[in-house]
Amino acid sequence: MSNNTERHILVTAGASGIGRCIAEAFLNSGARVHVVDVDQDALKEFERCFPEAVATEADVADEKAVDGVFEKQSALGDLSVLVNCAGIKGPTEPVDSMDFDEWRRCIAVNLDAAFLCCRRAIPMLKRTATGHQRSSIINISSTAGWHGYPYRSPYASAKWGVIGLTKSLAMELGAEGVRVNAVCPGTVDGDRMDRVIRAEAEQKGVAESEIREAYTRGCSLREMISGSDIADTVFFLASDAAGKITGQAINVDGHLESFAVS
Repeated sequence: MSNNTERHILVTAGASGIGRCIAEAFLNSGARVHVVDVDQDALKEFERCFPEAVATEADVADEKAVDGVFEKQSALGDLSVLVNCAGIKGPTEPVDSMDFDEWRRCIAVNLDAAFLCCRRAIPMLKRTATGHQRSSIINISSTAGWHGYPYRSPYASAKWGVIGLTKSLAMELGAEGVRVNAVCPGTVDGDRMDRVIRAEAEQKGVAESEIREAYTRGCSLREMISGSDIADTVFFLASDAAGKITGQAINVDGHLESFAVS
């Protein structure tokens, strides 16, 4: 990525997990990074570790909160890159016993938030896209955006929607110099995956070790993905080296052979 110190990056859910790995990759390159997160404790820890970054507490599934985030960003400078990383696992249960509010919350955080942030970011991104210097939106989807996911239907539905949003925006914005891509992580090791495995084990009445082994057995590399693996791909997609890549949904999953955990 050229002229990193002049580039402004906004990462939602950037204070922990995959989002933090992404934010760190940009910070290490010298870019100016603004992280947004709903977790106040994670934000405080992030600020302690990276005082050069800007940190904002906000729920990006809330329209007014997103407006506030982008008013703050406007004061900092126009964006070069927006990374929509906010997401929650949602409920783990059959559709016929699922609570509608839980469904809606999952869709809101995983899909509506990306729409709300894109809507506010696009005018900024258009302004920074000059000549051969293109700006970027990178949406974090999931391998669940390519496959059905039993007992996780709202999550899968939202992640399919993220890919649809990505491809549609790539068509809308290509002539304006804005590239739009999605990254689809596989099974990313960490606290969030631990919670997913725990919920699936409880729902299916099996040991957590059985669910964990099924996840790793399902990909060719036979291992989980790290947050740094995702960050490396996001950083590449935001760089000049990916200048002709847009409208793509790129899997970073160790090559998924089977998705559903039986």
